[in-house]
Amino acid sequence: MCTAMLLKNNNISLFGRNMDIEYSFNEHIIITPKNYPINFKKEKTINNHYQILGIGTIIDNYPLYADAVNEHGLSIASLAFKENAKYYNTKTDKINIAPYELPLYILAKCKNIAEAINYLNNINIININFNENTLNTPLHFIIADKDKSIVVEQTDKLYIYDNPYNILTNNPPFNYQIENIKSYLNISTNNYINDSFKLNIKPNTYNHNLIGLPGDYSSKSRFIKTLLLKNNIKLENNLNDMIYHFFQILNQVKMLKGIVITDLGYEYTRYTSCIDLNNITYYYQKYGDNNIYSINLKNNKRDQLSIIKL
Repeated sequence: MCTAMLLKNNNISLFGRNMDIEYSFNEHIIITPKNYPINFKKEKTINNHYQILGIGTIIDNYPLYADAVNEHGLSIASLAFKENAKYYNTKTDKINIAPYELPLYILAKCKNIAEAINYLNNINIININFNENTLNTPLHFIIADKDKSIVVEQTDKLYIYDNPYNILTNNPPFNYQIENIKSYLNISTNNYINDSFKLNIKPNTYNHNLIGLPGDYSSKSRFIKTLLLKNNIKLENNLNDMIYHFFQILNQVKMLKGIVITDLGYEYTRYTSCIDLNNITYYYQKYGDNNIYSINLKNNKRDQLSIIKL
């Protein structure tokens, strides 16, 4: 389970996510240089492309990104979408891309959301495993540039949703998440008095109008809480303040080890990422470490596929 968002304020745009997972997937910072051949199961190899920076793992010299950004500030995050993601056989009239290939394909080719949508309209996400030991994971995707974000989900067909809320969590599907917002329109950050009982009783605490704001770790609840925080937090128009508040928002929906238990073990937030889409700087914070680390793509141009340990 994960939470991702785009946070904007004037000329500053930040994108990132909580990576909530039960196990290490040997995650590292990965830099894919412009000239590194990117192979695809069914499509032609891309030999020259935009440079890419993000967190993921490398298997058989292939970078598998969980979230990443390219040199133009287009970014993408993959989130678990169990029970709902559907992958299909190849189609001759489509661009056939495996789910783990999608981040690389879009970031290699596209500068912005408009270009990404142009490709996505012709993409079919196919049911083909990476190898016999690495099986497909059910995923959906949030893609963002400096101005906006979209959500990509393939169920009965491939859907591209405009995302004015700039948030994505996990199940249920995105259209349900949007409808679910209506259930919380009674919540307010204002400390007004609603004397519906006609008893002239004043509340004995502030913030009573936030009672009902969900605080559990379900996808629906994390979506609602992140949306309220993101849309009401007071932001200064400077990068350091924005980065601080970005991490603080996602801290409110982080999973602590021991609270959420699945069949695979304890699910918790292994890392939080925050990408400055203007300066192409990747910030991240690891579980159990309050320090924030960063790497700038412009200052770390590489000629070879590179790993930087977290």
